[in-house]
Amino acid sequence: MSSITLGGTPIETIGSLPKVGSKAPDFTLKTLELSSKSLSDYGNQRKILNIFPSVDTGICAASARKFNEEASKLVNTKILCISRDLPFAQNRFCAAEGIENVEMLSDFIDGKFGKDYGLEIKDGAFEGLHSRVVMVLDENNKIIYSEQVPEIGQEPDYASAIKAL
Repeated sequence: MSSITLGGTPIETIGSLPKVGSKAPDFTLKTLELSSKSLSDYGNQRKILNIFPSVDTGICAASARKFNEEASKLVNTKILCISRDLPFAQNRFCAAEGIENVEMLSDFIDGKFGKDYGLEIKDGAFEGLHSRVVMVLDENNKIIYSEQVPEIGQEPDYASAIKAL
């Protein structure tokens, strides 16, 4: 269990993040087109997992925009933005914001990704949503960087995530 805050109020997640140096758990998530994508679908690319509660909050939107900007500069790297939002909301957001360089994925069906990664929020106003986390995976899906942002309203450390590549 990890302790984080939402607007300064303590909340907890259901578990702890997978450890740096371990292999990332596989997942199956929905794309904007409602097809399924798993971790193995990204092959030998490096991956940045930008995980957040909802595209309809300011910081979540800012992180998607920032990683979208960075994505075009990265070689052999895929940036995956993951939330519990419906793919329709993610699609609307991407169209309105001109987001084209990151891939949006949804954990809306059963929240299995959030549970498997130990980052689902277990109490408070955001109960059932994902906490704000950035993970960087190498070409073999080994976790080489991980940050669970201590305050939901705080942006992740983009520079450290990019530097980990």
